[in-house]
Amino acid sequence: MDDATASLLDPSSSASGERILVVGPSWVGDMVMAQSLLMTLKARHPGCFIGVVAPGWSRPILARMAEVDEVASLEAAHGEFGWRARRLLARQLRGRFERAIVLPRSWKSALVPYLARIPRRTGFTGEQRYGLLNDRRPLDKTVLDQTVKRFVALGVPADEAATGNFPLPHPWLTVDPDNLVEKRLALGLSSRPAIGMMPGAEYGPAKQWPLAYFRELAGRLSAEGFEVRVLGGGKDVAAGDLISEGQPHVHNLCGRTRLEDAVDLLADCWQVVTNDSGLMHVAAAVGTRIQALYGSSSPRYTPPLTRSAEIHTLELVCSPCFARTCPLGHTHCLVQMPPERVLASILSSGSVIARG
Repeated sequence: MDDATASLLDPSSSASGERILVVGPSWVGDMVMAQSLLMTLKARHPGCFIGVVAPGWSRPILARMAEVDEVASLEAAHGEFGWRARRLLARQLRGRFERAIVLPRSWKSALVPYLARIPRRTGFTGEQRYGLLNDRRPLDKTVLDQTVKRFVALGVPADEAATGNFPLPHPWLTVDPDNLVEKRLALGLSSRPAIGMMPGAEYGPAKQWPLAYFRELAGRLSAEGFEVRVLGGGKDVAAGDLISEGQPHVHNLCGRTRLEDAVDLLADCWQVVTNDSGLMHVAAAVGTRIQALYGSSSPRYTPPLTRSAEIHTLELVCSPCFARTCPLGHTHCLVQMPPERVLASILSSGSVIARG
């Protein structure tokens, strides 16, 4: 366990209210949406202390959430059982929390609160977690029809959760203006109004708008006087190269920024064009206008949590299929969505949307 984690787990830390441990999800977008639960807990339990068990990569996102008092990193790879890491973390947490809320529905995700002997452990019924959870909630997918609703439902009383009728506060990540200035200088960005592009989608290609369309749109936006910033991780470098190569004012930032840098750079964009991805939810949570492209997934299930979004979906008879790759081999739900449609939506959006 690293020094940072050890200091966060200092048993001497205190809180005036209930101490609640939240076991967070393993995807960027889901972690952003989990903030809606944290906001709900802080609003309903003034003075409560919130700790979050989460993968180490998520620290930069959690650091931008005002509601998070502590992060306990679980050093286990995605999909890995990580028995030793879970047992060690549980030992560090023992005796420090009155309640735990487990967001993932897997058996292993409920282990840490159980081994930490947290008295009340809440989560949805699933994967034979009867011994691990003692406040098990049924999941009615017709009532709780969005990921964010399911997260927040675990933080409200069971009878209220069953109605699906409760507020869903929108995530709001803080922005570091000093880091933004440093990154703009280091990356050679201009003073042109910026459009962010996120061509990646970790889940699979059935959620990815064609790269040729991103490239065509980037060129059109550059000609209109915009700077285009292509953002993503190391896996998206080749895609960023294809979009930006030979195009003035189009910057491939994929693999060149940390997650916290992406938060600040997206907040600095006028609008973003994005697949249904983790960075879409980050952009929504910093107040940037979203042009959201949906193919195999559904905006009804994982919408960008903002009032400033344009949803692009064709609603073909074969979609949403929620598949990683198109079962029919054609991805018409995205291929038939031309760049002209998105460009027109961007240019008709009016003046810059300001934060605040």
